Amino acid sequence: MKSLLFSRFLLLLPWVLIVIIVLDIDSSRAPLPALSPRGGAEGGSGGARPPTPRRRPEAALPTIYAITPTYSRPVQKAELTRLANTFRQVSRLHWILVEDAAARSELVTRFVAGAGLPCTHLHVPTPRRYKRPGLPRATEQRNAGLAWLRQRHQHLPPPQPGVLFFADDDNTYSLELFQEMRTTRKVSVWPVGLVGGRRYERPVVENGKVVGWYTGWRADRPFAIDMAGFAVSLQVILSHPKAVFKRRGSQPGMQESDFLKQITTVEELEPKANNCTKVLVWHTRTEKVNLANEPKYHLDTVNIEV
Repeated sequence: MKSLLFSRFLLLLPWVLIVIIVLDIDSSRAPLPALSPRGGAEGGSGGARPPTPRRRPEAALPTIYAITPTYSRPVQKAELTRLANTFRQVSRLHWILVEDAAARSELVTRFVAGAGLPCTHLHVPTPRRYKRPGLPRATEQRNAGLAWLRQRHQHLPPPQPGVLFFADDDNTYSLELFQEMRTTRKVSVWPVGLVGGRRYERPVVENGKVVGWYTGWRADRPFAIDMAGFAVSLQVILSHPKAVFKRRGSQPGMQESDFLKQITTVEELEPKANNCTKVLVWHTRTEKVNLANEPKYHLDTVNIEV
């Protein structure tokens, strides 16, 4: 009798274990939340969770056009390399690189080919009579960049979202600056560090409007601002086709004012960088290179591009 009961117990034991395992698995599963009519899960309070904010698609961002004049010198490639390393981290940026030369140099041509970012390579020489000390520099190069920009967009229908700024190759830029300038409606402004003999210069802002200038040189200028301290909407550039940097009658340090007077007023300026209280660009200058020991004639067995 005992052996019969034991055999039946052994026969039923596997089935009992299976039932226990199944019940344990079902009890450990969390109930699925009910879906709201909008497809979102409802919480215990009965309210739908707010939708996750969507990032702005990169294709919808206005393109930033950076015009950079450059000229041949020992530190040229080093300067352009530093600038390209910054630009590569900026979404939808088009670099307009303009050489002060009668023809494209091999150095800059090779550099552009390997820069890894959208780039237009132009060239225009500065007339010899304008290369004297004390005269404005890079005028022809900036104007060549403006001409290319207008020619590219003249046959495209509006609106054409975009922002232009002048990025000299010896400046240092925070990535935050590009976020600030991308929302420019007409002309935006911000402080510049290490310029004018001071730690910084900036537009003075009251109640969201520019009312003056904190500057170390000629505060009476209509726009007492550095070339690195403003950006212009592409629409403004296209709607003012004659706005260029002038040679005739222009004085050193007045190019910014002479250009901005053609497209805007002080009252229309848009303060950026926390109402012009943050420095996001620095007018750095590379130390003059000491080549006192460089041989007059090339002595090395290889020719290395620097």
